[in-house]
Amino acid sequence: MSELDHRRLGVDLYNATWELLDRASRTPDDDDLMVATAHASAYHWSQVPDVRPVNVGRGHWLCSRVHATLGQADTAAHHAARYVAIARAGGVDDWDLAAALEASARAAAVAGDLEAAGRFEAEAREALTSVADAEDRAVVEADLDTLPRRR
Repeated sequence: MSELDHRRLGVDLYNATWELLDRASRTPDDDDLMVATAHASAYHWSQVPDVRPVNVGRGHWLCSRVHATLGQADTAAHHAARYVAIARAGGVDDWDLAAALEASARAAAVAGDLEAAGRFEAEAREALTSVADAEDRAVVEADLDTLPRRR
């Protein structure tokens, strides 16, 4: 398979995953498909050499979001932690660490650990202070504003 094919599939599967995430209601089959498309997108992006490590990390973010949406906190936390490690290692955009920490906050909140979720959220918001582009900051801030908040 060519690099172009992997790139195209990565994009198409990412978009298909978001279509499923955005549905007001999903069937169990839709949920299974959403997990498959997220992981397939991450795989195909990992096969495109000129986007590593950025899109490898972002693939973990997408997988984390899907698993968090499905209430699978441990798997969501695993993918979030991988993205945090990739972002901290460098070679990514200035907003990647904040996005990775948002994923960690979401996974912790889904697990019911609101203390950890709060710490990750605070760290993400701190990381946002060094993001140069206002639109990039706004995207991550919007995700932070949708964190589950149980009381």
